Amino acid sequence: MELTWHGHSTWHVRVGETDLVIDPFFENPHTDTDPEELDPDYVLLTHGHADHIGDADRFSGSTLVAVPELVSYAKDNFGYEDAVGGMGMNLGGTVECGDAWVTMVRADHTNGIETDYGASAGMPAGFVITDKKPTQEADPDCTSFYHAGDTSLMVEMRDIIGPFLEPDFAALPAGDHFTMGPAQAAIAADWIDADYTCPMHYDTFPPIELDTDEFERELKAAGAPAEAVILDGDETFEL
Repeated sequence: MELTWHGHSTWHVRVGETDLVIDPFFENPHTDTDPEELDPDYVLLTHGHADHIGDADRFSGSTLVAVPELVSYAKDNFGYEDAVGGMGMNLGGTVECGDAWVTMVRADHTNGIETDYGASAGMPAGFVITDKKPTQEADPDCTSFYHAGDTSLMVEMRDIIGPFLEPDFAALPAGDHFTMGPAQAAIAADWIDADYTCPMHYDTFPPIELDTDEFERELKAAGAPAEAVILDGDETFEL
């Protein structure tokens, strides 16, 4: 599994022959990538805020993975025709996306779409992407990536996402103000118990500037077992 961070919460994930882009927003200081260079099979949207769907219209030929309310908005406004299941999915569901399996999990955040009429995009979400269908039987050969979306610290990380979905790599928002800051993200990393943890959703705007050294210090203070992975924009991590 190849994981490429394009700044903010934008990730390009390759599982086998399948390409997935999560939360496309390329107007951020950590990327030089032109979204036109990418041709994903699937686009995954965690929620409807502008800094997560800002470039979603560039990929309208891809299959959309999102909650039904956001799928409906994307079809009406971005030209999408295809979505998983025809209508999207919802929290707790797992869908097969080419060579990948995508499980939608909870995120604690808001999810209004910033329009003149204030549309609701349903529930915000995170995703766990695996190269095998997740089951209750532990599979040491299964590789998994957790994109937490925009969220605060929540007990689902400790009680469900960590022990049952067993992420190997967790991408956690750490910029504070709109999401968790480094201290809460470190607690989340401890609860999730992944091998690797990477901060995201930082430096894009002044309120979410982050010294990544602080993130690493907080990981140690929390006793989190994860190795901190600090990626440069457009850098790839092989999982």
